[in-house]
Amino acid sequence: MELVLAPWPWYISGPLITLVMLILIYFGKTFGMSSNLKTLCSIGGAGKYADFFKYDWKAHRWNLVVVLGAIIGGFLAVQFLSDGSPINLSGNTIEDLEILGFQDPGNALLPSEIFSWDVVLGIKGMAVLIIAGFLVGFGTRYAGGCTSGHAIYGLSNLQKPSLIAVVGFFIGGLIMTHFILPLIFTV
Repeated sequence: MELVLAPWPWYISGPLITLVMLILIYFGKTFGMSSNLKTLCSIGGAGKYADFFKYDWKAHRWNLVVVLGAIIGGFLAVQFLSDGSPINLSGNTIEDLEILGFQDPGNALLPSEIFSWDVVLGIKGMAVLIIAGFLVGFGTRYAGGCTSGHAIYGLSNLQKPSLIAVVGFFIGGLIMTHFILPLIFTV
């Protein structure tokens, strides 16, 4: 018999995130996934090609624990904390996704219309991945961090640049959702 638990409610997970942020602030550490990628690139020798990656990555190897924790936590959440029920989407969102050609919106975390190998390895899929990867990489570097770093860590430290970045992320998300995504799926 398989044990399936419901996802944790916000009033449990929210304070746990707060506790992690307080611990990081206490020990003078920062949080953000792009920091982890920077550490991985430095370990891989990217400092030979770009000065941005020339730093003492050994002093930041604790960042790799965050990557490992995200992988293990994601696995545990899917395997043991998911009850398999569909994602709770609004009726309008379901209608909009069906118009764009999505089958059974909300029934999969990774819809096959975007994440199947056939789509990803096609010309359109590769173009989207390359352009999106460039924009995310450029935006992360330009903003001085990623969405998790600014939205969770930066805002919890009351940093004005993080507030500006998060507003920009939301505006970008709205533009993507309402203008670019429909263009990608109707072409």
